[in-house]
This record gives sequence, structure tokens and C-alpha cells, in this order.
Amino acid sequence: MNNDTASVILPSERQPKPKWLRVKLPTGKKYTELRGLVDKYNLNTICASGSCPNMGECWGEGTATFMILGNVCTRSCGFCGVKTGRPEDVDWDEPEKVARSIKIMGIKHAVLTSVDRDDLKDMGSIMWAETVKAVRRMNPETTLETLIPDFQGVEMHIDRIIDVAPEVVSHNIETVKRLTREVRIQAKYERSLGVLNYLKQQGQRRTKSGIMLGLGEEREEVIQTLHDLRDNDVDVVTIGQYLQPSKKHLPVKRFILPDEFKEYEEIGLKLGFRHVESSALVRSSYKAQKHIN
Repeated sequence: MNNDTASVILPSERQPKPKWLRVKLPTGKKYTELRGLVDKYNLNTICASGSCPNMGECWGEGTATFMILGNVCTRSCGFCGVKTGRPEDVDWDEPEKVARSIKIMGIKHAVLTSVDRDDLKDMGSIMWAETVKAVRRMNPETTLETLIPDFQGVEMHIDRIIDVAPEVVSHNIETVKRLTREVRIQAKYERSLGVLNYLKQQGQRRTKSGIMLGLGEEREEVIQTLHDLRDNDVDVVTIGQYLQPSKKHLPVKRFILPDEFKEYEEIGLKLGFRHVESSALVRSSYKAQKHIN
């Protein structure tokens, strides 16, 4: 597929999103019920606070995403809307709060994620493990995906995630190798691949990663990234459109057309991924409950 026809090249000024990025308002009985519980009990989900375009669909299927370790990140990635700075102290009651939220909402499959906490000696890995344990105790029927940071590649910290045995462990590569330094300033492409590889080496059954498109990557680079992920035994990959959170963040270089997303899905499946979610509105936890088996 020729990139000239596979994307819409944007001028320097921001333009309206194309029609395939228009989102319908979430509806449905299950969504309405969960929305009411979130508001009534002041529950914190990334789905709502991040205005995820797939919130209605995921909530309707009993899936939700929760962020732990605060809302201030120690890293300053050019694509991310989370605040950067000095985080507050760890709230050791958080595991129980998250577990209680999942119980109140009746969540069948929960995705846990977090900010990066490079300020902590354990980089937040102990809190990660304690949260999984708390969710297991209070919600024994709920399955879990942990969308983890790289923990700077320290195996001792990654081992804490493996030891609590979530059904899926995910770590996002985010972009192609050439753009990593610009997009993920404190991260490293090879280190992320190493984390994913280590998870598999230590027996993690299902691993997952995600890529954003529209930051200036070339088609061949996206395909190479898919090859790199499969070479490290990643089972599931999500591919979505990058959207600029604010004028301070990296600009969208192009909006990817639906046909190109479809092509990447087909390439990924041929490479051997068990699941490939590839379309403009796909986010890391999209259809997460289907990635377990």
C-alpha cells in the first residue's frame, strides 16, 4: 500500500478529525448502570477520566480500566496527556479501593495500568503486586490484565508482576524504533522488547503490546515493529490512531485511513499474533476481555 494514498497529510494547523474518528455517545443499559455507579461512589476509571472513545462498548461487555499509583508521572512522553512532575506519596489503601471499585461495578475483566514511578526504589512494583492480590481476594471471578511500565528493565520488579499471575501482561512499545527517543523520551525501544521477552521467558502465558500511528512513522517501520514484537513472542497487539492531547504535545502528522489499519491487521495475523486489534479508535484495553484465551 502506498503511503500517499494510505493517509491524510496534515498541514501545520490543526484540522477537524476525519469522519472515521467521530465517536457515537455511549449508550445501553449496562453502560448506564456502570455510569451511575461510578458517579454515585466517585470511582476512578481511566475509561471515564480519559474520555475513552470505546467506553460504552467496553463497559457494556463488563470491562473497565483502573490507574494506580496516582495521576502524576515521573516521565514526560510527548504523546501522553498525564501530568508530569513530582508524584505524591504512595497510598497504601489503594489496592483495597481499586478492588472495591471493581466489586461495586461488577467488572468481569479489569485492566490495571499506572503512571511511571521512577522516583520509587521499587518503581511501584510492590503496589502493583498488592493491587492484583487485593482484586483477587475481593473479586475471585474477575480476570486481570496488567498494563505495566518498563520498570527500567529491572527483572526483580518485573518478577513481582509475574508472581501474582495476571491472565495478561501488557507493555506498550508505543511507536517505531526511529521515533522512540522523540515520542517516549525516557524509554528505550530495545528495553521494551526486552521486558516483553523476559515475561515470556519466565512463563507468562499471554503478553500484549500496542502501537500508535500518525506520529510520522513509515509503513515499513510499522511492519518492522510488528516483526520485532512477534520475534519476542508477543501474543496480542493493538494498533490505533494517535490523537494530540493538547497543543503542548506532539502534533498528529497524519490521520491513517481505515484501509491501512486493515492491512496492518492482516499482516499481524499472518505473522502469528493470536489477536490483532487495528483501527483508528483502538486503544490498549480495547476488547481486552477477548485477549485472555
